[in-house]
Amino acid sequence: MKSRLRAVLDDGRDVGLYLERGQILKNGDLLASHDGITVKIIAADETVSSVSSSDAWMLARACYHLGNRHVALQINPGRIQYLHDHVLDEMLRGLGLTVTVGQAPFEPESGAYASHVSSGH
Repeated sequence: MKSRLRAVLDDGRDVGLYLERGQILKNGDLLASHDGITVKIIAADETVSSVSSSDAWMLARACYHLGNRHVALQINPGRIQYLHDHVLDEMLRGLGLTVTVGQAPFEPESGAYASHVSSGH
C-alpha cells in the first residue's frame, strides 16, 4: 500500500510523492524520481519546547512523564524536544527543569516498529 503526499519544491513546482506506507522522511533525506530528478528533504520549523540538562536522570524522568502522556519526543544527547504545549512546559518546570520555547525542525522518535527511507547524508 502506498501513502500519498503533495508538496511544493523551493522553485515553486508541485510534486506528488508515493511512498510505501510507514516510511518516514527525515531532514536531509534525498529522493530520486523515475526521470532522474533528485530532491532533498528540508524540515520546516515548528514551535517546539526544549529541555536541556547534563543530568541524564532528570531527562529520563522528563521522558517518562511525557511518554506517559503519549507525547511525541525528539531525543538527542542532553536534550529533548516536543511540540510546544504550555501545560507540559509547566509540568517539566515543576520537576525542576528549564524549558525554552523556539522555532526548529521537529523530528520525533518514530517508534520501534517504523521503517525509514535511507538517508542521503
